[in-house]
Amino acid sequence: MVRLTALVTIVVSTLILAGYAQLSEAAVISKLPPPNILFFVMDDVGIDQMKVFGYGGDNPPQTPNIDAVALAGIRFGNTWSQPTCSPTRATFFDGRYPIRTNMLAAIAGTSDLANSAVSPYEYTTPKILRKKNYVSAVFGKMHLSGSQLNPALNPFGNEVMRKLGWNHFEGFLDGDPYPIDTTAGGVASTRTYGCGFVPSKADNATIGKDTGACYTDQGAICDVISTANSAAPGFTCLEKGGIFDPEKSCKSKGELPSYINFKTQNAYYTGDWVINNEDGTTTTLPPADARGRGYRTVQEANRAIGWINQQSKNRPWMASIGFSAIHAPVQPSPVKLVPKGSLSTSASKCTTSDENIELATQMLEAMDHEFGRVMVETGLAYFNSDGSLNYHPEKTNTVVIVIGDNGTWTTSIREPFDPARAKGTPYQGGVWVPQIIAGPMVKKPGREVSHMTNGTDLFSFFGEVAGIDVSKVVPKSHTLDSYKLMPYLLNPKQRSIRSTNYTVTGNNLRSITTPQYPCVVPSMNACTMILPSQGACESQSGQWYGPNGVVGSTGYTSCCQVNDYLVSQSQSQVINNLSQRAIRNDNYKIVQNEIENCSGGASDKVNEFYEINEAVPTPKLDRVEDDLLKTGSAPLTTQQNQNYKVLLKKLGILESSFINCPGDGNLDKVVNQKDIDEWEKFTVTTGKTTPNGGGQSSWYDFNYDGLTNADDKAIIETNMGKSCK
Repeated sequence: MVRLTALVTIVVSTLILAGYAQLSEAAVISKLPPPNILFFVMDDVGIDQMKVFGYGGDNPPQTPNIDAVALAGIRFGNTWSQPTCSPTRATFFDGRYPIRTNMLAAIAGTSDLANSAVSPYEYTTPKILRKKNYVSAVFGKMHLSGSQLNPALNPFGNEVMRKLGWNHFEGFLDGDPYPIDTTAGGVASTRTYGCGFVPSKADNATIGKDTGACYTDQGAICDVISTANSAAPGFTCLEKGGIFDPEKSCKSKGELPSYINFKTQNAYYTGDWVINNEDGTTTTLPPADARGRGYRTVQEANRAIGWINQQSKNRPWMASIGFSAIHAPVQPSPVKLVPKGSLSTSASKCTTSDENIELATQMLEAMDHEFGRVMVETGLAYFNSDGSLNYHPEKTNTVVIVIGDNGTWTTSIREPFDPARAKGTPYQGGVWVPQIIAGPMVKKPGREVSHMTNGTDLFSFFGEVAGIDVSKVVPKSHTLDSYKLMPYLLNPKQRSIRSTNYTVTGNNLRSITTPQYPCVVPSMNACTMILPSQGACESQSGQWYGPNGVVGSTGYTSCCQVNDYLVSQSQSQVINNLSQRAIRNDNYKIVQNEIENCSGGASDKVNEFYEINEAVPTPKLDRVEDDLLKTGSAPLTTQQNQNYKVLLKKLGILESSFINCPGDGNLDKVVNQKDIDEWEKFTVTTGKTTPNGGGQSSWYDFNYDGLTNADDKAIIETNMGKSCK
């Protein structure tokens, strides 16, 4: 690892003390060797999970390694994300709110058009960092595009991350771990084994087994495992990436029982790996490939460690690690990764809500274990004799960032946060996330910044670390919503840079010719079209109202139909929002709901208004009963009314700043011959321009029919010469 010498540290400190603190942060950083960037993204981990921020409830997850980095750096205790993962992750790397990119929700690889994925015409972080000779890589989940679930919707196929600018990618294009394989690899009928493995008899007297054959490497290797050498043989086999055949002996070497199935995904213990190598080649590891089996969090850490340790000391790097945990479905973590004395989860059924908190807790603790291992095995820290992390960022030349991509999912959120206002919503439980930054330039580490920041601001920060002002690199046609973060690191007395914060969620663009189906999430009392398949809906504890769901083989195609059905069954209707957004200042927050009009008219917009804060351990949240505009509430005070009007005006100005530009596919806000040339690339059905075959979904599909064809060219020609600047 590249080390920052004590001399350079003294020089920088002297510059700051001598008055050079008035220089731009880029100028200060330019005095140093270009720092490396190690970026961790935690999935569905809201601030409610984090003891180091003062939350976590009565029995918070133990995250000693993340805590150690937080206490050696800066905790940003007032950071907003977008309500779901893909939009937030996109903002990290393009610095633009979702209203500018058509990505309003987590990308559904089966149904969302390429128009709602990160565009190859964006000025992404890895493209910008190349100006300072950075090499960039992503590991695990980042979920910026479609996938091979529907190649027609993902123009660049498995090459998409390379096309977006990364030198190396080793992870998943799919957004979620797949549902748990309740057949445990084909050894039982469906839904027999709720957690994806055969329990022991002690854990489940009815279906448990204490001995059996453990097949690994697609059956090339087999060992008999029993309770004589493992408390939970089936789980032990799963951890190894194997399939446990209960109460059977191993067949002859190389043979595999016909019913055992290595091809079925099993949540956190399998994956569909895509590896974009730096030499331009691409490797895929389907779920049956032994190299891609095993606990995801371990795999994600291992692959990042391997790449980082291969990097030259003479070239700066950025490694982004997208941990899949703690995204649903929750599943037991390997015992060796959780703290000693933790509750055993081998008897879990993974089907009951009362298990979710414990399973999610241990998944976060397992992530912390692997986070610490990345820090140590890449030379950034070491473990003390008592197992604690010894980390001194001033002795490194690497900036470490940790952030959650959105709030915690409803079934795993912790008190006092509201399960009905969790991930997927713009309420505090859905968008308030932990953010930690540590590095050699941090002045007075160990402090917490209470000023508002947004995940979007990391785009500017990555540039600041490299000494690049992104506002001077990104064309004005690509409106940025990213504010600087470096001043908070260099100046403990830095005033708030943001005056407002913003978040939004809604439906992504889908083909006008493809039917959509609703999913009801009871714990949130909401109907959504964002979870587009029965598997995705049910893995998030939802009720599927599409084909073969609650209402039979045909299913419904709208949430209005769902509510009509619920009324017919004498049940309460569910919330039916088309979109939601929120804006806040230091003390007040507006949530605006766009509600579908089931009579066929224009949608209705309903505003809510809250007073909020970040008090520890019980913050003032935006709960239903605290809406200052709800029926029966007292009239707004003068101060409240003033804040409400100012925020509402700013919300309108912000959202009206997005200008649609029909015929402009390359985002330069001008419709010209370049658009004809680029349109043509996506219509070509031969060659390597679009690995999905060409002529299908692309950023030049202007009429959203899932095809890039003459109809779209006609839209370009109709608007030829138009400037939307």
